[in-house]
Amino acid sequence: MSNQSVQTVSTSNDKLKVALAVVAAIAGVVGFYYLSDKPALVRAGALVAGLAFAVLLLWTSTTGREFLNFAKEAVRETKKVVWPTRKEAGQITAIVFAFVLVMAIFLWGTDKFLEFLLYDVILGIRK
Repeated sequence: MSNQSVQTVSTSNDKLKVALAVVAAIAGVVGFYYLSDKPALVRAGALVAGLAFAVLLLWTSTTGREFLNFAKEAVRETKKVVWPTRKEAGQITAIVFAFVLVMAIFLWGTDKFLEFLLYDVILGIRK
């Protein structure tokens, strides 16, 4: 027998909270467009209220907290990235442009050679 505990992915209560959060976000967007004849402040308020309520609902669910932890970890990982210096970025960009230019010339030459081979040599259309 295994002594490992079984972990549920999410409870029905959490699923309900996530579903309600999605509905609240959609309601905020729909309210923004539905109130098109109202002042922009009222429309923006409806949108912000819907999105804020959705965030609050997600925050109280296990899924929402796990997402928040994931986002924090992603930010922490991006801080660990060693970004290239301006000089290195310029050199890499120059290498990419040079490669693209060489590849374009190669493909153009290949195209012209195949065009000559097909139309002039094999088919004899152009003379």
